[in-house]
This record gives sequence, structure tokens and C-alpha cells, in this order.
Amino acid sequence: MTTRRAALKTIALTTGALTLGSRLLHAQAPTEVPAVFKLPPLGYDYDALEPFIDAETMKIHHDKHHAAYVSKLNQAIAGAPGFESKPIEEILANLDAVPEAVRKDIRNHGGGHANHALFWQTLKKSEKGKPVGELAKAIDTAFGSFAKFQDDFGTAATKVFGSGWVWLVWKGKKLTIESTPNQDSPYSTGGRPLLGIDVWEHAYYLKYQNRRADYIKAFQSVVNWDFVSERFAKAGK
Repeated sequence: MTTRRAALKTIALTTGALTLGSRLLHAQAPTEVPAVFKLPPLGYDYDALEPFIDAETMKIHHDKHHAAYVSKLNQAIAGAPGFESKPIEEILANLDAVPEAVRKDIRNHGGGHANHALFWQTLKKSEKGKPVGELAKAIDTAFGSFAKFQDDFGTAATKVFGSGWVWLVWKGKKLTIESTPNQDSPYSTGGRPLLGIDVWEHAYYLKYQNRRADYIKAFQSVVNWDFVSERFAKAGK
């Protein structure tokens, strides 16, 4: 027969176990990382660049790869107090000021975020396949002609070993073509990127496999030169 004292002891033990379990669950619950940086919308349908860049590549590239950079950047920025409110471009331009413990992660994932955010905006299927106005003049001055720029840009993209980017950059008051490895950003070396091509395999492999040259040619057919011209106008001020 259960005595009153035994019953009370059982209740006390059960209550204690429940309280301890609740505390353990609370202690083990992962801390949610604030979403300081957010994945920007693509701005157009996944198939908007067909047949040059396929819809499946765009979906995976934006929704998976870019999203992963944003997520990991938010994790890293938590270790850099005071940097949460700064634009990613400013952070990348001043990496030496970032705490060393998270500097590499912010360089990699912050670069991945900034590079892709610009990449989406510089793509658009349009009948106007070349720049006009001041940008066209600047390209002629820097490279001799637009056709020569396309050749030089394409050659640089073809020669990237492994993964990286090739950029049209405004730097030192002139236009240059620069390559960066991995997800490094021209902002980190004093430049302002106007246009960039992603030559990581995830940007083209589903459609072009190992034919990077074909992807580069296709990319040049969907450059949003109106947007690039707007960036150039702002960079020159």
C-alpha cells in the first residue's frame, strides 16, 4: 500500500525531473543567429535568361549557393561587434579592421554575398548588347574598342584557374579588368566592381559542363549594360 509520505516523495521527484529536463532543453536549444544580411530577391524569373543561362542553374545558384553565403556571413558577423550595421561593401574594403578570428569567414562569405548580389543585377536579356554613352567612351579609351574589351574580358575569364571571378572595375580613375580567386572582392583592393562573371563551376556546369568558353560567350549576351552604366556614373563621382 502506498503511504502518503511515499506519494509526496514520488510527486517531488517527478516535478524535479521535469524541471531539470526543461532546463536542459533550454540550455541545449541553439541560439538563433540574427539575420543581419538577407538574401536579395533575384529580381526576375529563373528562366528569364534562357537559352543562355538555364532556369535550374539560376534556381540552385541563387536559392542554394548565394543563400548559404548569406547564412554563414550572418554567423561570422556575430563575432565582429560594431560591424553589423555596416554595408558589406564597406566591410570588404576594410577587412584589416575586422577581428582576426572571423576575418577569413567574412572575407569568404561576405565576398560571396556581395559578388552574387551584384551578379544578379548585371544580368538581363536585352536587344541592346553593348554599352552606350559615357561608359562606351570609357571602354573605348581603356581597351581600344568594345570588341577588344569583350575579347580581353573573355580571355581573362577563360584563364582563371579553378574557381573565381573576372571583373570590369573602376579603379584609380580608370577601367581595368581584374581577376579574383574564390570569392574575393575588388572592394578589398580599392576597386569598385561594375560587372563580374562568376566562373565557379556551379554557375554553369549543369548546362555547359566543362565548356567554360561557351558559358562566357553566353554571359556576354545577357549583360545588363544599362545597370552597368548606372554604376559607372556613380563610381566616377
